[in-house]
Amino acid sequence: MPRRETPPIGAPCWVDLMTSDPERSRAFYSQLFGWTAGDPAEEFGGYFSFTKHGVQVAGCMARQPGWDMPDAWSVYLATDDARKTVDAAAASGAQVHVPAMDVGELGTMAVVGDPGGAGIGLWQPGLHKGFGILGEAGAPSWFELHTREYRAAVAFYRKVFRWDTEVVSDTDEFRYTTLKNGDGPLAGIMDAAGFLPEGVPARWSVYFGVDDTDAALARIVELGGSIVVPAEDTPYGRLATATDPTGAEFKLVAPNAAIPARNPVDA
Repeated sequence: MPRRETPPIGAPCWVDLMTSDPERSRAFYSQLFGWTAGDPAEEFGGYFSFTKHGVQVAGCMARQPGWDMPDAWSVYLATDDARKTVDAAAASGAQVHVPAMDVGELGTMAVVGDPGGAGIGLWQPGLHKGFGILGEAGAPSWFELHTREYRAAVAFYRKVFRWDTEVVSDTDEFRYTTLKNGDGPLAGIMDAAGFLPEGVPARWSVYFGVDDTDAALARIVELGGSIVVPAEDTPYGRLATATDPTGAEFKLVAPNAAIPARNPVDA
C-alpha cells in the first residue's frame, strides 16, 4: 500500500507499547517484524519509535513506577484539535485518563475511556504524523474494539471522532461496524457482550501484518512470546493472537486483509 503522509480525522494513526522491559521488547519486535528501534528520548521519559524501511510504525516506552496495569499496546485516533475532542468525549460520558498535553513540537496527545471502558488515545499531529505504513507485512494493518456497549460505542465514535460508519452485520450472532474511508475500512467495532469473559475489560486491539501467520507464530515462541489463539483461516486472511515475552497481547493478520474475522473466538 502507499505510504501515508497525513491520517484522516478519526482514523487510527499510531500505536505504542507500554512495557515493563523495554530492552526485551526492543529485541523481540525488531527480530519478529524486522523493525529498527530508535534511541530513547530522555526528554519524553525514554520513549522511542520503531521504524520499518526508515518509516515510523510504532512507539514504545517503559511502564512507569506505580502504574498498576499490565503491559499492553494502545491505539491512537487522529484529531485536528485534541483539547476540543477531549471536551467532546467528556461531554459524552467518557473518562479522561490523560488530559490533552503537548509533546514538544511532535503533537498533542490525550487518553480517554469510551462508554464501554476501553481506553483510546488521541493524537493531534505536529511534526509527528503517525505511522507512515499501513496494511502490509511488518506494519499496523487493522484496529478493532471489542466492547459490551456496542451501540453506545458506535454512537460515541461517530459523535466524538466524527466517524463515518458502515454496518457490516447486525444479528445476535455477529454485530460489527466499521469506520469508512475513501480508501476502504480503517477500523472496526465488534459487539463482544456474548463472548468477553467476566473480568476482561473492553479493549482496542492492533493487528500487525505478516507474510506467513504460522511462521510468525513459530518465531514468536522462539523469541519468548506465547500463542493465545492459533492461526485460523478466515475470509479476511489467516489470523492469530499472541503475546510478547512480557505478556502484551497483539494480533496477526495476512497483509491484504480488509477486516478481521467474524469468529468471536478470535477475542
